[in-house]
Amino acid sequence: MYHYTRLAARAADPRPKSAVSTGCGLAGLAGLLTWTGIAKFYGMDGPFSALTNLAACGLPMVLWAVLVDKVHRHASTGLDWANPKPWRETFEISLTRLAGLWVTWAAIGLIYFSVRVYHDGMFGFAMACFQAVAPWLFALSIPYIFLIDRVTVEPRDGTWHFGAWVMGLDEEIDRTAIAHHARAWAVKGFFMAFMLAIVPGGFGAFIRGDMSEVLSSPTALAMWLITFMFMIDVAFATVGYVLTIKPLDAHIRTANPFAAAWMAALICYPPFILMGDGGPLDYHQGTNGPDGWAVWFAGHPVLLSIWGAALVGLTGIYAWATMAFGFRFSNLTHRGILTHGPYAFSRHPAYLSKNLFWWLAVLPILPANGDWQDGVRNTLLMAVVSGVYYWRAKTEERHLGLDPAYREYSEWMARNAAIPRFFAWLGGSRRPATAPGEVA
Repeated sequence: MYHYTRLAARAADPRPKSAVSTGCGLAGLAGLLTWTGIAKFYGMDGPFSALTNLAACGLPMVLWAVLVDKVHRHASTGLDWANPKPWRETFEISLTRLAGLWVTWAAIGLIYFSVRVYHDGMFGFAMACFQAVAPWLFALSIPYIFLIDRVTVEPRDGTWHFGAWVMGLDEEIDRTAIAHHARAWAVKGFFMAFMLAIVPGGFGAFIRGDMSEVLSSPTALAMWLITFMFMIDVAFATVGYVLTIKPLDAHIRTANPFAAAWMAALICYPPFILMGDGGPLDYHQGTNGPDGWAVWFAGHPVLLSIWGAALVGLTGIYAWATMAFGFRFSNLTHRGILTHGPYAFSRHPAYLSKNLFWWLAVLPILPANGDWQDGVRNTLLMAVVSGVYYWRAKTEERHLGLDPAYREYSEWMARNAAIPRFFAWLGGSRRPATAPGEVA
């Protein structure tokens, strides 16, 4: 009887529609798995194979989105394909937008050139990719801008206002639009370099896995599968930064305008990362890092299997959370509200699963060096790191909460989703939902 009552309740209170379909992410996963299988069979573990993996992930998603979901027809694209404007009406607008776009790219390139971190270590691969595609982007941007402006309902966006300001045109400049333009490209410029930089490493590590060694112990198998889950996450995230364009309805609606959100996010990534080795929030002192669990449970195959399965499951949820975005993933942005997949159970499944993974993998309270003081410090710092991700979650909710669609989703989650209801129960809250208009 309870089961039927719950089904009736769900039917009366349906989950808000997701901006991305489940099929889109599954199409990308199918393409990724196909290429990964080919690369594994032939031993193709190099950077070009890793880039091909991105294409194998992204192209099926684009095809699904256009042919099945027909995202290019969504009103949220801001495009009206049925009523193209005359060339003479948009020609000068397009020139101004090109000026704004090219100056923006030049500014990002100057930052890459000037900041030494982008010339050392892992970022070298990303910079090589940018140098290779820069001439093609420059050339292709011309027909793209001229064609897309003809079907754009309002082409005078932030790029146009920035171009008008750069060119000194006698126009009324919207500085708010320019600020949005700057934030959106700052997100893309910063995170695109990082994501591309880590693509070859994870892909190569998975492809090079020796199956005889992988299957030799539950520890080796778990670590190989964990590598695979992170590879999926990186592939989908990188594709998301690449395909930030209006015809796919994947453009940035707004980039987070709150300084606290930027601070909370940036301290989790190089070169600003605080959790890395030797950083102020380094919780690995005296431990074996993410292999701590394998050290403490060595010689106990049952425990290793259980613990390893839990870690694989958590990274699986983490990868699923990124896959659910299709090609719309990016930090610090609003590119449509997701309500499906793991986001039907938690507002922040990636942060929750990632932090649980760190706690279980590192076991910060149990340093390998036996120093109880390191154990206490590591535990406290790990708690601070989890607090940082809680802070990130709240700043994201503050940003997304400016959209009524997110408030509707958040209120539905408070009424129906397992994890928000569980935390509400822990906190002693008996409210079935958030108040109207309130962001949970």
